[in-house]
Amino acid sequence: MAKIIGSPSRYIQEKGALGNLAKYTSNYGKRLLVLITESGRKRSGEEIEKSVGNTGTEISWAFFGGECSKSEIDRVLGIAKAEKAEVIVGVGGGKTLDTAKAVAHYAGLPVVIVPTIASTDAPCSALSVIYTDDGVFDSYLFLPANPDAVIMDSEVIAKAPARLLVSGMGDALATYFEARACRRSNATNCVGGTCSLSAMALAELCYKTLLSDGLKAKLAVERKVATPAVENIIEANTYLSGIGFESAGLAGAHAIHNGLTAIKETHAMYHGEKVAFGTIAQLMLENADMDEVEDVVSFCLEVGLPVTLEDLGIKEVKEDEIREVARLASLESDTIHNMPFPVTADDVYEAIMAADAIGHYYKD
Repeated sequence: MAKIIGSPSRYIQEKGALGNLAKYTSNYGKRLLVLITESGRKRSGEEIEKSVGNTGTEISWAFFGGECSKSEIDRVLGIAKAEKAEVIVGVGGGKTLDTAKAVAHYAGLPVVIVPTIASTDAPCSALSVIYTDDGVFDSYLFLPANPDAVIMDSEVIAKAPARLLVSGMGDALATYFEARACRRSNATNCVGGTCSLSAMALAELCYKTLLSDGLKAKLAVERKVATPAVENIIEANTYLSGIGFESAGLAGAHAIHNGLTAIKETHAMYHGEKVAFGTIAQLMLENADMDEVEDVVSFCLEVGLPVTLEDLGIKEVKEDEIREVARLASLESDTIHNMPFPVTADDVYEAIMAADAIGHYYKD
């Protein structure tokens, strides 16, 4: 099978990038539909409008409804058609960006992705994660192309709550371990090929960057500053993890995340926070070396990522609920089967409970 790498046409990261938005979108069209939350427009709208200047670019706005669901995609698609949009611009967090990518795909338009947080590895990927209107995982929408451009304003991202950057570290934490599993099993990646040396190298660099700069970056954004460590973690969370997961593949950690969304108490947790716990559970599935497990759990504790079910909001652990998580995570369609050995729902249940025990051992 071919080795295939997916990546955006342009990745731009700089302080003040939002103010250059119209310049960076000019190659794709002059009529922009900007998908953003109402609160996001209050924070970033003025800077976006200033970027237009005398470029001849026109902006119309669509306010994101909260879930990347089929009904939300259809609604925004209707707005894009009514506004005669030439470019879809997603500004905000992961679900907003995934919705923008899906809308652009169905409309046959270019898409420019402008994260205002670095909380997931979604921005660079040719993938939208679809949820129900109630926030339960529904399906993956694999897109034929990556975004035309991804624009990261590190100054804006540094001013977001530190928990969001840390959540991005949780999502990025899984990248190396899932890539390693996919390479061992020769699994098909998210773009229809197998893991290349380049994809594996990016995934490994992602992990090393988290360990070296994660805590420094967290402390810096708590003071709302974009230090070199913050710049490195933004790149790790977004580009290294985004290209790494897509071009190497997903495995146990994200499948367990998907299962966890069925427990209502976890809905208050961010995607990357659940993925971080899923990473520990994947290591339990693999019976990973204890030194490696300790490195991962210690990193999570250091930056504030969940290591127990209680940390995910599950105050009372009920066997039937965790078995349902395991059942969903091990559905034939999910990525748990990219692990380099057969995995059953019972295996996943045991891995989750073992991960919870490991988390309590180091935390308590």
